[in-house]
Amino acid sequence: MTGHGAKTLGLPLAGDGALVPLVTGELRPYRNFDYAASAPPLQAVADAVSALTPWYSSVHRGAGFKSQVSTAAYEGAREVVREFVNAPQHHEVIFTRNTTDSMNLLASALPEGARVITFLNEHHANLLPWRQSTVAHLPVPASPGDLLASLRDALRGGPRDGATLVAVSGASNVTGELWPLAQIATLAHEYGAQILVDAAQLAPHARIDMVALDVDYLALSGHKLYAPYGAGILVGRADWLEQRAPFLRGGGAIQLVTSDSVIWAPLPDRQEAGSPNVLGAVAMGVAMETLTAYGMDRIAADETALHRHLLDRVLGIRGLYWYTSWEANHPRVGLMTFNLEGVDYGLLAAILSAEYGIGVRHGCFCAHPLMVHLMHVERAEVDRIGLEILAGDRRRVPGAVRVSLGLGTTAADIDYLADALATIAASGPTWRYRRSAQTAEYEPVADPRTWPDLPLRLARGASAGLGEAS
Repeated sequence: MTGHGAKTLGLPLAGDGALVPLVTGELRPYRNFDYAASAPPLQAVADAVSALTPWYSSVHRGAGFKSQVSTAAYEGAREVVREFVNAPQHHEVIFTRNTTDSMNLLASALPEGARVITFLNEHHANLLPWRQSTVAHLPVPASPGDLLASLRDALRGGPRDGATLVAVSGASNVTGELWPLAQIATLAHEYGAQILVDAAQLAPHARIDMVALDVDYLALSGHKLYAPYGAGILVGRADWLEQRAPFLRGGGAIQLVTSDSVIWAPLPDRQEAGSPNVLGAVAMGVAMETLTAYGMDRIAADETALHRHLLDRVLGIRGLYWYTSWEANHPRVGLMTFNLEGVDYGLLAAILSAEYGIGVRHGCFCAHPLMVHLMHVERAEVDRIGLEILAGDRRRVPGAVRVSLGLGTTAADIDYLADALATIAASGPTWRYRRSAQTAEYEPVADPRTWPDLPLRLARGASAGLGEAS
């Protein structure tokens, strides 16, 4: 790895080598450390979408040749999804918009009186949808052993005559820690419960085998999996998904409609109402095939080495604090969340972007309960901050900076990031910044950077640091 363009993995991404402007007037290669939020498309995915676009048409009920091609592509993607996660043959593969959509779909299908058990370190997508049911939010576990013990207590103490769902992440989007899914599934099934895995952060980084893990439901998003074209999946057992009326109700989900009755279609059509996102589904299928051909175990091994290099380079920086739930040597995907003493997390993200061309994520990462726990924010303080938010001031919302690795990350990129953080820790910013009370975002004063010339409208004031705060 001798430079920014030297890839750890032989999988090119659309946008590789892009130059971005700095406030100093220079152009620098964009260093992307925000893969955990949304990953750029694989070049193979962008090429496949471009190739299919002239053949795009309606699916399933069109006799036209383009409709038949589109239908074959859409259903081919469904086959690829099944293979990628090694879904049991009797499980259904349903295309959704993203992981959040998948979670809400399953929440709508839970039997009456169902109970959900989850943990407070989950992404909001695995916390909020269940509130229409009886839900137990278990505390953030201090270790894998603590996780299994508290889960056993919750399962043992609940009713055994109703449906129970255990909903957990495969990997934390804040700490990166990998969860012991096989053990969780075994424990859930011992008590007659079913298990859902939020695999949004797991799928791009590790091989998934639903049969080996004995997982009942699994959800993930294409935009995390190098296919950001608006599709996700829910894979799982048919029983709950076909018992009740569909989550979305409309064309495509039915077989017959009268003024006072409806015959719903069988799965998967029953849960895919409306015109489906054919291009998004195909993009996700191509991404999965490309990653499989390269080797998910190979990707995981390379990323583990890069993550170790990241920790080696940054943990010695003065004032840098790394947030983890479990011990430092626990297996995790390639991300880390941290703060730098004396530099607000929003300001740090703005400096990295404006002065170095580095893209990171900052905030609470859609995991407020976990971030409050990791940062030791008392409930009374959270309540005070809530009142300030309602009054239009978000400046005291706690948060941190997250860097996440992906297919385009190199050791040279990590070295560049570490050097930038060390310089900021020692000397602070070289530019002046202002902050918005409404958004709490920082922006460079008199920002000289300009937008790229694109054949589409760019809304003024919609940037993250250019002109107006995001």
